[in-house]
Amino acid sequence: MKKNDWIHNIQQGNKEAFRAFYEAYADYAIRTASAITRNREMAKDAVQETFIRVYRQIGSYNPELPFDPWFYRILTNECLRLLKKESPLSKYEHPDLENEASLAVESFDHLSDLYDTIQALDDGHRIPLILKYVKGFTEKEIADILGLNHNTVKSRLFKGRKRLKEQLDLIDKEERSQ
Repeated sequence: MKKNDWIHNIQQGNKEAFRAFYEAYADYAIRTASAITRNREMAKDAVQETFIRVYRQIGSYNPELPFDPWFYRILTNECLRLLKKESPLSKYEHPDLENEASLAVESFDHLSDLYDTIQALDDGHRIPLILKYVKGFTEKEIADILGLNHNTVKSRLFKGRKRLKEQLDLIDKEERSQ
């Protein structure tokens, strides 16, 4: 079933269509929410609440607009809402990396460094990077999702990439000096 068919059927109250939609989107949503919240359990809560909101608000969705930015805007807002409620200690929890056992040790170390470095960025730079390079959204879609000016998104992506490169260069220097 195509996405537009799911949406139309969900708008008509078809629960099987919603179940199929959930099964198709849940894993992607949890990975995105984990990257935003830095906490797998919080991510699961955000995704659950997101699907509830999507179900309740699907009637307000305009099918002439792309669906993914609408969906991920709800998901991102839910993640940010939960982050505002979190305790200061939970910032240091990291979600489990999926399939880490299947990665070679050397590539895992580089992936782990990259992941840790991305997670260490502030939300203003980390979230646009995730939406751009993990989820593949355009800068305009990211601006819509986050409710920001397009130029602000471009600036945050530029600065986020710059900070990421600086941190990865430091890690490389440390590894070479050992």
